[in-house]
Amino acid sequence: MRLAIIPARGGSKRIPRKNIKDFNGKPMMGWSIEAALLSGAFDEVWVSTDDAEIASVAQSFGATVPFIRPVELSDDHTGTSAVVRHAINWALQQQLNPEFVACIYATAPLLQPQMLKAAMTQLQNDPALDYVFSGCRFSFPIQRALYRTELGRVQPVDPASIPKRSQDLPETFHDAGQFYCGRAQSWLDAKAVFSQHSYLYELPQHLVQDIDTADDWLRAELLHQLLLKSS
Repeated sequence: MRLAIIPARGGSKRIPRKNIKDFNGKPMMGWSIEAALLSGAFDEVWVSTDDAEIASVAQSFGATVPFIRPVELSDDHTGTSAVVRHAINWALQQQLNPEFVACIYATAPLLQPQMLKAAMTQLQNDPALDYVFSGCRFSFPIQRALYRTELGRVQPVDPASIPKRSQDLPETFHDAGQFYCGRAQSWLDAKAVFSQHSYLYELPQHLVQDIDTADDWLRAELLHQLLLKSS
């Protein structure tokens, strides 16, 4: 069984009700649900939530809400992995047997179905992998980053890298925060996502945007509008 799990709790603080707030004409998580369903990469698409309204919206977009997430897994301190493990264990209790499980964030409106399909294929075809996750390269060499004091003074993070040419510094990447495809047992064993047994599926920079502030939201909407126009 190939299972997609979309965590979507109701208690977002920085952007209230972020998971179902309107984003270019749809509730935010509607875009993630549609990407998962259109990818054809999953047998089931579940939403894990503690919130009745979110559950209703999820079902209206075709996702399954098989349970209401326990309160103890719905606070500000609960990590994504714990939520995924809970869903897998619930599935096992129902005599289901998920083998590959993807965690897809509800706030990933730039996610494209073909990316999920390719990532799942990569995972299924390479038995050495625990996970395949979305990543993106830094646009500027992080080795030449600067610290800034309260007085506005600066200090290089790595002084030895400052005089080097950008092309002489190794490329670096960051977690794109859109999806994490893994083997069910790897999730259950709490294996680290960022390790030698994970594959970074690179996303283009114009399809990556954290959405934690009002400015983030606006930029993501503008990028998404351009994406819709070009499709």
